[in-house]
Amino acid sequence: MVDVYVDGTLVINDFEPGTLTKTFRIPAGSYSLAITAADAADASAPVIGPVDLAVASGLNYTAVAHLSEAGAPTAALFTNDTSAPGDGQGRLTVRHVAAAPAVDVLADGVPAITGLTNPNESVLVLPVGTISAAVAAAGTTAALIGPADVAIAASTNTIVYAWGSLADGTLALAVQTVPTR
Repeated sequence: MVDVYVDGTLVINDFEPGTLTKTFRIPAGSYSLAITAADAADASAPVIGPVDLAVASGLNYTAVAHLSEAGAPTAALFTNDTSAPGDGQGRLTVRHVAAAPAVDVLADGVPAITGLTNPNESVLVLPVGTISAAVAAAGTTAALIGPADVAIAASTNTIVYAWGSLADGTLALAVQTVPTR
């Protein structure tokens, strides 16, 4: 577990890796994010950060504490696409935040995203429905994560995070949904 501080103020206590938390509305501006051990008295000795984040007005973001490809603790800020994907369609965003080399994402057994590296993302607009998704080492089809059923919903950006560590055998998926306009 970890604690999350923004500008020196504790905003999330005892956060569990691989989980998602409630959303926060914050005004546009610059913020300092620090992640500490769960028992830290304050943000003075972070395990990640402090990381300076700039957020603009009217956009939707997700801050992610994760491991770099090499396994070092780090953080990234992603902008969530909330534009309408089209009638009968939903958006699937895949984010690679795992201590692992480049990966391919398989949709129903077929590579849909190739060569995705940490800390990057790839976005697809797909018909509404359910796909079987798996994550494999780039250029292969042997699943490292999954397969798992992922629902593609209308007016929704379904965001799937590949997180954890390949070397430690802790690779996993976390799913977030963000409404679109």
